[in-house]
Amino acid sequence: MIETTLSADGTRIAFERSGTGPALVLLGGAFNTRQSAAGLASVLAPQYTVFTVDRRGRGNSGDTQPYAVEREIEDVAAVVEAAGGSAHAYGHSSGAILALEAAAHGVAITKVAAFEPPYTFDPQNPSAVPGTRTADEVLAALDGGDHSLAARTFLQFMGIDEDSIEWMTQAPFWPDMASLAPTLRYEIALTNDGRVPRERFARIGAPTLVMDGGNSPAWAARSVAAVTEAIPGARRVTITGQTHAVEDAAVATVLVEFLK
Repeated sequence: MIETTLSADGTRIAFERSGTGPALVLLGGAFNTRQSAAGLASVLAPQYTVFTVDRRGRGNSGDTQPYAVEREIEDVAAVVEAAGGSAHAYGHSSGAILALEAAAHGVAITKVAAFEPPYTFDPQNPSAVPGTRTADEVLAALDGGDHSLAARTFLQFMGIDEDSIEWMTQAPFWPDMASLAPTLRYEIALTNDGRVPRERFARIGAPTLVMDGGNSPAWAARSVAAVTEAIPGARRVTITGQTHAVEDAAVATVLVEFLK
């Protein structure tokens, strides 16, 4: 059943809850709605009360303008309040950044876990991007009103191979992905120009787990290492055989061990 809560700016944020046990909020990344985390939620529900969230601009949530990262942090705080006033949090990709930012800003997150936050800046090659396009090209496509082009450009920006992109654009779910393209501005804002906000993350007091996949691209390992270094007492786990599209069972095993 869909529930809603009001964020600080009056935006209605939709979520679903399932399971029993301590509250655990799941935050998805680009092109994700609350349904995207349904598989992981079902694995975790026997041990946790799981909250899957439509981030603002997606699914059944509102999208009050102007956007700011601080508004999304307030959205997380509203869901945590609806969960009982405190909760664990797990985020994937840009959702991982949001979970970490919320913890850094004092949201009542008891433990925070993050899988491959996309801080793609490479200090050894400062001008490099993960793929063949840039964030500015994604924004230009959005400014031109071409959501399908923006979605494709974003995938190229993130280094997805052209065969996979071509398959996605022909798949039945592509119109749904393209419809979420306006929220790609939010993803780009969250990434902080690809650089880990070390000073903010040094304020995180909650126990923190940062994860990457053993078969993920080089930027993921570099990001996870930098985030782990920035957060006091943070722990890193590399999940063997996994990529950015980590399998639900694989991440759930590590999450449960960390949260228990």
